[in-house]
Amino acid sequence: MTEATTEPRWRRLPEERPKQILDAAIAVFGERGLADARLDDIAKRAGLSKGTIYLYFPNKEELFREVVRTSVIAFIARAEMILETERNPAEAVRAWMSGYWTWLRSPVFPVVHRLVNSELRNFPDLAAFYATEVIERAQRLVRGMLERGMDAGVFRRMDAAVASRMLSAVFLSHATWYHSRNCFKSIAQVPDDVILSQISDFFFNAMRPDTADAPQHA
Repeated sequence: MTEATTEPRWRRLPEERPKQILDAAIAVFGERGLADARLDDIAKRAGLSKGTIYLYFPNKEELFREVVRTSVIAFIARAEMILETERNPAEAVRAWMSGYWTWLRSPVFPVVHRLVNSELRNFPDLAAFYATEVIERAQRLVRGMLERGMDAGVFRRMDAAVASRMLSAVFLSHATWYHSRNCFKSIAQVPDDVILSQISDFFFNAMRPDTADAPQHA
């Protein structure tokens, strides 16, 4: 083993400590939930003192916010930047689907998803933060992409907010099944890229423009 791999966790570089703390927080949140998680447990998991955590995060609520910022919000921000330069509406949606599926398959997603659905109602400030910074921002992004596609005749004309919700629901359902493959054996042996292709084919066929709405070419 190299000297680097045997180095005690508390001797890691200071700039590595926020990620070290966040990784420990995700693990503890996943095991105990948000309400029962303690900074002592997170510090122990990170191999740091509780006082060191306070140098970076004032409480576990801010730790949760930073977990969300460095995972799903970071994905949304990258998608916004990429899609600003993608002029083809269909390719923009496909790029977003690929990135979204990558995030949903990450080990952070099931932890965040479970906390949002089971505990955030008891943390109103965190619920408002998640609703504004994740759900509303992501829906605004997807709604804008779909509206561009409708204007270009790539997608059939309908309420883009509804189409955005339907697309999100399909992905979230498959992500839940993906992380519980022992229970959902119908997709247990389906490769990840095939699942993405199936979702994409389903959505693009559902959104195929009517003949009357399709752009006419001379």
